[in-house]
This record gives sequence, C-alpha cells and structure tokens, in this order.
Amino acid sequence: MHRRPLGRGRTLAAAGAVILLIGSILPWWRLGGVDGIPPIGGNAFEASGIVVFLVGAATLALLTLPYAAGDRPVGIDRWLAYLILVVAGWLALGLRVLDFVLDEPQAIFPDRAPGLWLSVVGLIVLSRAVYDMAHEPLRR
Repeated sequence: MHRRPLGRGRTLAAAGAVILLIGSILPWWRLGGVDGIPPIGGNAFEASGIVVFLVGAATLALLTLPYAAGDRPVGIDRWLAYLILVVAGWLALGLRVLDFVLDEPQAIFPDRAPGLWLSVVGLIVLSRAVYDMAHEPLRR
C-alpha cells in the first residue's frame, strides 16, 4: 500500500487547523475585571465564531480523508476545497469582529482576546497553505 506524503501545503494546513482549534477555545473577548466588576467574556462558540471552529475541524477531516479512503484517490482533496473553507473562516471571523467593533471595541484588544488573535494567525497560516497547494504540481 502506497501512502503519499503530505507535502508543504497540507502540512501548513494541518498546523493552521490546530491553531484555529486552540484559538477557538481561548477567550475571544472580555469585559470588566477592574474596579471590583467581575469579568465576563466568551470564546468562538458564540455567533459566527463557531464557523471558525468548524473550519479548523473540517480542515483536519479533509486532510485525513485520503488516508481513510485507502489507495483510491479522493476527488475532494484539492486546493479548491481548502479555499472554500478559508473563505468561510475569514467571512465568519470578519462578521464576529464587526460585531465586537460596533458594540464594545475595547473587548477585543490582544490582552483581552488571545483566542481571537490566535485564530487570525491560524487563518493566515491556512491561507498560505491554500496558496502553496494551488501552486503544487498536479498529482495523479
């Protein structure tokens, strides 16, 4: 049985997906915590942020699909599928940030929202992975 190597693009996609999953668990916003006011906050599992988590999970599933299918090639394992996931992730993140900016912009400063900023890094890495996959030679 021959297993093909991941390649640079898919390795970057795996790293980006793991970063997205970790960023989804960490706080995406926080308010309060000063002058005796108890802090409140949330993570990616609110509003459109859940899509960012799902993009990370779907990317890992897409990466493992060719290995689960055996020796048969999988048609969905192309750079276009990863591009669709990245675009969905950026749109969801943009909508969530827009919600924060319109309501409480100070809630998403880097010291209050490490998960949000880590998710941005994860989407940047995933975007670079898609670029690398799109410029790889075709495999048969």
